[in-house]
Amino acid sequence: MVKPVRKAVFPVAGLGTRFLPATKAMPKEMLPVVDKPLIQYAVDEAREAGIEEFIFVTGRAKSAIEDHFDHSYELECSLEDRGKDEVLKSIQDIIPGAGQVFYTRQQKPLGLGHAVWCARYHIHDEPFAVLLADDLILAKPGCLKQMVETYQKTDGNLVAVEDVPPDHTDRYGILDVVEDDGTIARAQGLVEKPKPAEAPSTLSIIGRYILQPEVFEQLDRQEKGAGGEIQLTDAMARTIDDVPFHGLRFSGNRYDCGSQLGFIEANLAFGIDRDEIRDDLKIMLKKYT
Repeated sequence: MVKPVRKAVFPVAGLGTRFLPATKAMPKEMLPVVDKPLIQYAVDEAREAGIEEFIFVTGRAKSAIEDHFDHSYELECSLEDRGKDEVLKSIQDIIPGAGQVFYTRQQKPLGLGHAVWCARYHIHDEPFAVLLADDLILAKPGCLKQMVETYQKTDGNLVAVEDVPPDHTDRYGILDVVEDDGTIARAQGLVEKPKPAEAPSTLSIIGRYILQPEVFEQLDRQEKGAGGEIQLTDAMARTIDDVPFHGLRFSGNRYDCGSQLGFIEANLAFGIDRDEIRDDLKIMLKKYT
């Protein structure tokens, strides 16, 4: 029987240097797309997929994330007194239940693999999800829910993937594919940021993972890879002989909110997806085309 995925890790310790000065005092994960911060989209996606425990790997100056997922009694009382019931409900609904949220700190920026490793004592011997808030995905159902449904068939490690231009392989973890039905690809290996001439395929990993706890045995080695960082993909690659590994071409659109253009595009796409502002936004855009 396939173990259920109940826990999710959110690595949110990054400095967000591409968005300075906006991120000098505000976590990049709190940058808003329309009217919700990036991290809330990730948490909402996880909740839709059935996640019960939310583990944030934070760093310095990330207290705004903790405050966002907690009660703000002064604000809530003010909204209640003014009869703003709908708005009040919207901010109360984002708060996970007591005992469902955990925070641990990554003291040094040693890479994604190290950030996930920092959450090891909260995972124990269970499969878990990893969601990178920078990768914002517009999908119905959400990307992680699609992955959980696929995971029930594949077991093992599962990542969300998409094809990238051949000259972009050095930006991503790339799968070495042995079987591919157009939706699910089985891999025999993966390479972190290979040069285009050395890439085994153009199928890249994006910021959604379902992983088995065996990955921590490899992360315990603290070996550095590409960029001098501890890479999650390297640890996953070393488990492939023992743990099945698949990539899912999810149904939806992914926006790289780690870049300015990707962030702007995400705001446009999510704005057009909102019934209440779609028409006005389309009229507004005509001014600039």
